[in-house]
Amino acid sequence: MPKLDINKAGWEQSEFPILCETCLGDNAFSKQEYGRSCGTCARPFTVFRWNPGTAMRFKTTVICQTCAKIKNVCQTCLLDLEYGLPTQVRDTALAIENEAPTSEINREYYAQNLEGKASSRLEGNKSLLDSGRASSAGKDMLKQLARTDPYYKRNRPHLCSFYAKGECKRGSECPYRHELPVENELSKQNIQDRYHGRSDPVARKILSTHAASMGLQPPEDQSVMSLFLTSLPTTATEQSIRTRVAQSLPAVQPSQIKSVVHVAKSRCAFVNFKDRQSAELAAQAWANGLELEGTTLNVKWGRGKGAASKSPPVSTTPEVAA
Repeated sequence: MPKLDINKAGWEQSEFPILCETCLGDNAFSKQEYGRSCGTCARPFTVFRWNPGTAMRFKTTVICQTCAKIKNVCQTCLLDLEYGLPTQVRDTALAIENEAPTSEINREYYAQNLEGKASSRLEGNKSLLDSGRASSAGKDMLKQLARTDPYYKRNRPHLCSFYAKGECKRGSECPYRHELPVENELSKQNIQDRYHGRSDPVARKILSTHAASMGLQPPEDQSVMSLFLTSLPTTATEQSIRTRVAQSLPAVQPSQIKSVVHVAKSRCAFVNFKDRQSAELAAQAWANGLELEGTTLNVKWGRGKGAASKSPPVSTTPEVAA
């Protein structure tokens, strides 16, 4: 290695960033070769900085290309390149399990192994994300939620902190936006949660809104922790239902599934969870239905004990003996 490049040993070298259309904008980028560490694996990489358009803020890449390929995301906004959605939304719909480690040492080792895998297969900029076995219901859900058009409003300058304090004296010459900040859960985001698809407030809002639009609004009764499945195939068994439920919910531990009650005569089943959060995650993941043995099942919330006396026993009792 030449003497001038000795300090670049271990760097990820690249000529062009992996970006979504929104972040790229219509202006050319400029490459800055300095040793910033990746926001996820902490390895040094080639950082790009550019202005995406007039009156927009300068943007930079925050994760390395290997990490971007692992999740098929933009190096800047960390949104999925195909659907323009947070990784938590995509992974929930496609039942993709997050295999990336979270500790710093293991993250670097994992990224190095996948980088070698990509190089050995000559995959170039091809994503390392495997979604070929995803269900059609999950893909339909993503098609409904996909953001196909660029959203350049996301590239606007940041808010002026001095204006919020009433101390900005630049007026119209200030390069930052003169608006008061809005404090809510959407303003509390970080790179790790967005990349790994966990506790992402933007993803939670998208998933909950979509589930409600599909008739799966969580009931007000917090004691309801069951989901009702109908139109089961005649060959379905309690074990096959439990296995499929666990496979479709990688974000939910199998131990959180309290029981699966299969009523073969009625071709329906109740899936009972140990906590309300797991039940809500399942409802969000199954907003477009749950596939079992090639059949798309209808999904509804169970009913509370107060409603049981007003309806037929099979369709209202969360846990009923088969």
